[in-house]
Amino acid sequence: MRTQVAIIGAGPAGLLLSHLLHLQGIESVVLETRTRDEIESTIRAGVLEQGTMDILNETGVGARMRAEGALHHGFELAFDGRRHRIDLTALTGKAITVYAQHEVIKDLVAARMAAGARMLFGVRDVVPHGVDTDRPYVTFAHDGAPRRIDADFIAGCDGFHGVTRPALPQAGRNDYQRVYPFGWFGILVDAPPSAPELIYARHERGFALVSTRSPTVQRMYFQCDPKDSVDNWSDDRIWAELHARLETRDGWKVTEGKIFQKNIVAMRSFVSTPMQSGRLFLAGDAAHIVPPTGAKGMNLAVSDVRLLAAGLDQFYRQGKTGRLDRYTDDALKRIWRAEYFSWWMTSMLHTFADASPFQREVQRAELENVVHSRALATALAENYVGAF
Repeated sequence: MRTQVAIIGAGPAGLLLSHLLHLQGIESVVLETRTRDEIESTIRAGVLEQGTMDILNETGVGARMRAEGALHHGFELAFDGRRHRIDLTALTGKAITVYAQHEVIKDLVAARMAAGARMLFGVRDVVPHGVDTDRPYVTFAHDGAPRRIDADFIAGCDGFHGVTRPALPQAGRNDYQRVYPFGWFGILVDAPPSAPELIYARHERGFALVSTRSPTVQRMYFQCDPKDSVDNWSDDRIWAELHARLETRDGWKVTEGKIFQKNIVAMRSFVSTPMQSGRLFLAGDAAHIVPPTGAKGMNLAVSDVRLLAAGLDQFYRQGKTGRLDRYTDDALKRIWRAEYFSWWMTSMLHTFADASPFQREVQRAELENVVHSRALATALAENYVGAF
């Protein structure tokens, strides 16, 4: 099999890259180890920046997002028993949409299928070859038979545990990582929304987040030990913890409902550079991870593939490699801003077991400064909506 771009991974990065290339008249083949049903049913939250909303709309895959996503013009920071609204639109002129990642994946898969795209699901033993030559290829197994794709380029969009990052030369590589000493316990709940917008709460017992999935399904998280087990948490214990961390002095309470999913999310910050070598380019979680506090993961993947698609378009239209050559440098400008913002939000809102009383008071004072200073609230809002 021959194509122009072999894309490994059918998450948001790989699927959107394939979609963008198609619109530019560039052929691609997408390889994915999971089945289509698995990628469309693996539930992951999604907060879409204004720029992500725009690119989905501009490329014709935003109709369901507009119809079913929850457009939010602000969110709330809760601490010391009070909630404080950050008005994103008033501060930046932009907004965000809460729309789950797997819903974005469904929309992209549907668009690619409608265009007759070549997507192979359930592949095994994927190995990139010849990445530092002008004739790279990928070997894999599909339907029990060995297969090979020859390509001009390989895009590694296969996530943190994928095969493409290890395929890059190790000489000269730099990995930057911080593993956080806590995780998020997440639940999905059959219930109406507890609040019209997201609530990020700091409490001495730990962080909590109120989000939404639909008018009848809500998503909530609370800080936990990443080594804990969901089996240790009965529904009654979960609700008691959320009530303790979220309730405010005005009498507001989180709305309970039937919990139908529980999971624990580990948290890390990670960046691997460079994001390219020869004809292999990484995008999304294959190159970087952010803690979910800043809501940047899927948005960074979109930013990456937008840059990569522009570079490939320049190569095929003009025979020039300038944008591809500087792909890592251009991508890292946005990545490190997002890493900083996600780290800052995480540090400001979570309880650290080894924090001194002084450090905890400074943490509270930082939140006070953010909600009472228009300049600091604007900086937070600009980062949150992706205004840069």
